[in-house]
Amino acid sequence: MDNTIIIGIAGGTGSGKTTLTQKIKETFEDQVVVLSHDYYYKSNAHLMFEERVKLNYDHPNAFDTDLLIDHIRKLKEGESIWHPIYSFVEHTRLAEKIKVEPTKVIVVEGILIFENQELCDLMDIKVFVDTDADVRIIRRLLRDVKDRGRDMDSVIKQYLGTVKPMHEQFVDPSKKRADVIIPEGGFNSVALSMILERIRNFIANN
Repeated sequence: MDNTIIIGIAGGTGSGKTTLTQKIKETFEDQVVVLSHDYYYKSNAHLMFEERVKLNYDHPNAFDTDLLIDHIRKLKEGESIWHPIYSFVEHTRLAEKIKVEPTKVIVVEGILIFENQELCDLMDIKVFVDTDADVRIIRRLLRDVKDRGRDMDSVIKQYLGTVKPMHEQFVDPSKKRADVIIPEGGFNSVALSMILERIRNFIANN
């Protein structure tokens, strides 16, 4: 459908992508559907838990991006989809899925969504949230311990082992594909108001 706008929100772990996404969702409610790249982690159910824990979850190959692309295209064509649910505790997909109906606004959010050119080509607006590394690691540490049942040592080990090097190799270079670079994401009130106004105008005219 031509009356659909697709907004990509990328940035490093803990940069403020989710806050920005939530503020868009809160403002426009059922006129917006959010697809997080995190939903599309590969299942790896064939591996034992001990093996799944050791995988590099910050590399592009950790995601089933082809499925995400397919789902975005279907929503844009007016078809409903069932997106996967991923467990960060078990490191695999759950049996359940969530049904999503087409909307005027699709927000795609994730650290590596600008790394894939085919995915980028589907987006009408590409926003990169740029936040200092020390702020991002603190936010990630708090999130993973409080919300994902992780212990501090494992979070720090993962950050130094894969998160930081993958950010430098894939995430940070991908911001060259962004249309807009926003410091601090959803906490940047000026940038947020501009994005909300752009969406508001689109909805009013479609």
